[in-house]
Amino acid sequence: MSKQDQSRAARAKTIDDLSEDTLGVGSTDMRTVRDILVRPRQVLEAWMTHGPTGDGRYARPLRLYLALNGVLMLIQFLNGGSANLLRGLPPEILLPAIQASGKTRDAFIADADGWMSLIMVPLLATLYVFTATPLLRWWDPEKLGWRRGFRAACAYLNAWTVPLLPIAWFLYGTGPLAALASLAMAILGLVAFLRMGRGRWYGSPLIGGVKALVLTAAIAVVGLLGSVLVAALGLLAGRVS
Repeated sequence: MSKQDQSRAARAKTIDDLSEDTLGVGSTDMRTVRDILVRPRQVLEAWMTHGPTGDGRYARPLRLYLALNGVLMLIQFLNGGSANLLRGLPPEILLPAIQASGKTRDAFIADADGWMSLIMVPLLATLYVFTATPLLRWWDPEKLGWRRGFRAACAYLNAWTVPLLPIAWFLYGTGPLAALASLAMAILGLVAFLRMGRGRWYGSPLIGGVKALVLTAAIAVVGLLGSVLVAALGLLAGRVS
């Protein structure tokens, strides 16, 4: 390697290190995101065959999933937090909690929303991982252990979350756009499974479609239960905080 090439490589590494130190995102993360969009099946095989870094080529799936959820938390915060979830509760549930707190409606929702916005994305993300892990272990012909099954679940959720980011803003809103965004989210989950899992999680397209529906439905149910739990914790926090 010439001195010019060495100098160029050193500058590139300096920029990469600076980006990772300041933003938590480096060239490895960007390469992983790109390949998840372009060739998700190959990324999964690298993670399954060569370890959590794909033999040094990719970001660790859990680390990337945490970073993506950090972005979702920021989007949620910029979009008003979880207040819309509270405002959508039936009056017979919300009003007694407000009265018991001794606060105004706005003050109660502000206090509850602060706690809900803090826990909603991490809690749901954790539930999604632990829902996907046993199913992906069961469907994998290599009979994965829990460690590699957990890695496979994070890989799948990354393949789902990366293309979801452009529409994530609408997920935390209300009205027709939020409904359409939720539908698009479910479709992206199906597509992520079919694109990433062919040859490993399923063989024929029919079986793949059935498994994709099962997994997406399981995550949707767990997400609904998680949202109920978040709302319950928000009501409690609004009363005692």
